[in-house]
Amino acid sequence: MKILFMGTTDFAAACLDSILKAGYKAVCACTQPDRPKNRGMRLAMPPVKEYALKAGLPVLQPASLKAPETAELLASFGADVFIVVAYGRLLPKSILDIPPLGCVNVHASLLPKYRGAAPIQWAVINGEKATGVTTMYMAEGMDSGDMIDKAAIEIGEDETFGSVYGRLMALGSELIVETLKKLESGTASAVPQNHAEATFAPPIKKEHCEIDWSQPPESIYNRIRGLDPRPGAFASINGSVYKLFSPQLTSNATALDNGSLVRADKNGLEIACGYGRTIIIREVQAQGGRRMKAADYLRGHAV
Repeated sequence: MKILFMGTTDFAAACLDSILKAGYKAVCACTQPDRPKNRGMRLAMPPVKEYALKAGLPVLQPASLKAPETAELLASFGADVFIVVAYGRLLPKSILDIPPLGCVNVHASLLPKYRGAAPIQWAVINGEKATGVTTMYMAEGMDSGDMIDKAAIEIGEDETFGSVYGRLMALGSELIVETLKKLESGTASAVPQNHAEATFAPPIKKEHCEIDWSQPPESIYNRIRGLDPRPGAFASINGSVYKLFSPQLTSNATALDNGSLVRADKNGLEIACGYGRTIIIREVQAQGGRRMKAADYLRGHAV
């Protein structure tokens, strides 16, 4: 069975690695174009491209998936199935129709919940107790195709987006191999999603990252966890903007206005929240600075 792999992120690269180590033949890796990155804004290769080059695979980076020549080029590899993981773009019908076994996607949620670009972050932000990975046949709608396999994990009370992401990356890498075995043997299922139960996980934007201190501490706690380590929740505290990490819930009450600094000590920054309660921020990152324990930051800076 010949596979054409489409993906961009480190999550996708891990799945490609698992596929190759399982003995499957990838004829090509298709990924997004190199983009400027970090402060120097130097062009950087996507993780899938880096991995594919080391593995000796041909690499494609089409500027447009809708261009007729892109579909023609992808079809020329004669792949039986396209495996798509965190590619970052919707595939048009002209590409979905190419492989005889279909285009199969690895999605980091338990579909139909959390369709879209940021399923792991929103699952943590919304305080979900469990999440997982789904493999599915791709359709023209956003993550709406028939499901093949699922695997679930619990989300720990203090877990961050980063820790859940790492566990789902490992889980997805295992699940895609199991799905490929079923595709190869002709035993893969195709379970329709209940579209009435669908929820959506839009891309994370700046407005999603700013903390609203009028919210209850539990909501703030989940939002900070769900944006850790990237892109990071932020807020203005006494006139300065900080990224916030490692929140801790308290049972303390306060009469201060929402967003007021209650105290700053070895435990961190205790801040007034909605419903007359407080939350402690144990790690901060000042503008232009590095992430550090709030207690360490306070030794050299007044807040």
